[in-house]
Amino acid sequence: MFIAAVKVKDPQKFQEYARKAGETFAPHGGELVMRGKKDAVLTGDADHQAVGIVRFPDEASLSAWYNSDAYQAIVPLREEAADMVIVSYSVPV
Repeated sequence: MFIAAVKVKDPQKFQEYARKAGETFAPHGGELVMRGKKDAVLTGDADHQAVGIVRFPDEASLSAWYNSDAYQAIVPLREEAADMVIVSYSVPV
């Protein structure tokens, strides 16, 4: 699973990136769990505007997705559209 913390730089390009990125998940077993805008910071500091959470069957599938030609082809668009911190997490079974 990964969580992406997002600061949008260009809303139109971000919408295009989100659409294209979403199309790359399924071949690797990925599914969007949640995408949303920040409402309020309850504790600590948060300089991002939104988050996305995507689940994969395992770390190998997530890595295969991230390194895939399809996803890497849209990385330049991501960099134009938003500043992101993308972190993978293990979920206990």
